[in-house]
Amino acid sequence: MTAQHGFHHPQSRPDIVKHADPDPIAYEAQVYQRGLKYQRPPFTFKPLEWEALAAERMSADARGYVLGCAGTGETARRNRESFGKWGFVPRRLGLGLRGSSVGGNEKGVNDEENGNGKGEGEGEGKRAEDAGRKVFPNLRVDVLGRNLPCPIACAPVGVQKIMNPDGEVAAARAAAREGVPFIMSTASSTSIEDVARASDAGAEEAGYGKGEAERWFQLYWPAREHDDVTISLLGRAKKAGFTVLVVTLDTYILGWRPSDMDNGYNPFLRSDQIGIAIGLSDPVFTSNFQRKHNNRSADQDLGAAAAEWTRTIFPGAEHTLADIAFLRAHWGDDAPIVLKGVQSADDARLIAQSGLVDGIVVSNHGGRQADGGISSLGALPRIVEAVDAVNDGSSKGGGEGEGAEEKKTRRKVEVLFDSGIRSGADIAKALALGAKMCLIGRPYVYGLALGGEEGVAHVLRSLLGDLELTLHLSGIRSVGEEDLNRGCLVREDELF
Repeated sequence: MTAQHGFHHPQSRPDIVKHADPDPIAYEAQVYQRGLKYQRPPFTFKPLEWEALAAERMSADARGYVLGCAGTGETARRNRESFGKWGFVPRRLGLGLRGSSVGGNEKGVNDEENGNGKGEGEGEGKRAEDAGRKVFPNLRVDVLGRNLPCPIACAPVGVQKIMNPDGEVAAARAAAREGVPFIMSTASSTSIEDVARASDAGAEEAGYGKGEAERWFQLYWPAREHDDVTISLLGRAKKAGFTVLVVTLDTYILGWRPSDMDNGYNPFLRSDQIGIAIGLSDPVFTSNFQRKHNNRSADQDLGAAAAEWTRTIFPGAEHTLADIAFLRAHWGDDAPIVLKGVQSADDARLIAQSGLVDGIVVSNHGGRQADGGISSLGALPRIVEAVDAVNDGSSKGGGEGEGAEEKKTRRKVEVLFDSGIRSGADIAKALALGAKMCLIGRPYVYGLALGGEEGVAHVLRSLLGDLELTLHLSGIRSVGEEDLNRGCLVREDELF
């Protein structure tokens, strides 16, 4: 691992023998150690200040694009306000832990685990090791068939070069260094292949093995008349080591965005390559363009290419659930597909019953697409309940009468969360309400604007450190559902 992970305390880390994950709390220790030499960190740790500081560094066009919302911003405001409606009830003396009992072994560790019956030295060592592993919460999570170091991922965000010249390369490197999955947007300002190389380089720098960088590909889905382009994008992503396909459902056309319109700015229509990097690097799209434009290449007419690419990835009409079978056929039966942008519990139930996908993301695009919507966190519990009912085979109106073999083979759908997260406590609340993983969007983009790769790394470490201590000081020992669940929360309005 690199120097930034240098303040590890192996005797007090969860499962440290099994893995060498980044240590969020070590980042805090590093800051205080440097403070002894009167050194201050280059970035603030106050998450609600990242936006304003990043805005100062951006152009008016970039600021409007990143900070802007649909309509009056009502949906975005509800996203943020929803987190304040829930609060954790801290547990003390280990009384809220599984297996805890008054007068019993701490945290349910049995006599054998405590070393009883072993030689004195061996028993003492075993006790110290077991106690150490249980000091801080374990952030590891099993999601989409992967065992990951932490329950967050970088959400797909396009045109990152308008925030920082290094764009997606910097963000992908930072995410890989921190062991955080990076979800690449179809609207990226960097090619699929270059992002993959950056991701591998970041993982290698952090001491991970070859091919260990977790990267997923987000699809803005072209109309079926452009299936050849879709097949090309999926093939490129798979070849470049992207392992999960995240299909955005809520952006088949850009929303009503006053901030962008005030600036007359749509990054996808500019002839500067920033909004069309993936299109310009796609052999099928460029070949089609050249054939359509009298043998004139996309590079020779960037304005026309930008317009063509924008019409391709934002076709104006949405797909159907039945169309997902096409993606499944070309992405692969064993590779996870996740649908992003679900807000309705009924939609979630029908998607889960289809057996076509492995996950959904409860998201309203951070309030950027449609105004007047419900909060994403507000939608989460009902969607989790609907999906769980299908997974358990108890959903009404679907699955009734199905054979045991069908129940056995149907994909189990997992629920992820996106929209409004700004802190570790926000992450913890979403996980407690049933999400398996949370996507971080604007915060890491603010880090990118403030300091490129190091700015992104700072935001990710800060959020994870905040999450870990929030759980630790609430008496919660892991992000697993058995420890972190609805029972850990109360609604504030029910307390008065």
